[in-house]
Amino acid sequence: MKQVKIVVYGAEQLCASCVNLPSSKETYEWLEAAISRKYPEQPFEITHVDIFDPPSDEELAGFAERVISEDMFYPVVTLEGNIVGEGNPRLKDIYEELEKHGYVSRN
Repeated sequence: MKQVKIVVYGAEQLCASCVNLPSSKETYEWLEAAISRKYPEQPFEITHVDIFDPPSDEELAGFAERVISEDMFYPVVTLEGNIVGEGNPRLKDIYEELEKHGYVSRN
């Protein structure tokens, strides 16, 4: 099984329509914990990207720019480059996508 790459794009400041939702950093921490519990001993890589201060990685910076230019609701969660959540990501959707990549739930 290949280790999947999950990226949470967002910003310190919540988007205007996301005021009552967790911040992207909180979403990142919540996802990391939830996925680790559901798929123990099945490695994955999770990264948080600040859309207003993206890393020098071209792919991450390019998508961060897209989040801003397309007025996406952030945090935006991608799994292997595919958007699996926007604004208020649903664990169920993310789990389904992980399982398509061979992850097996342990509970």
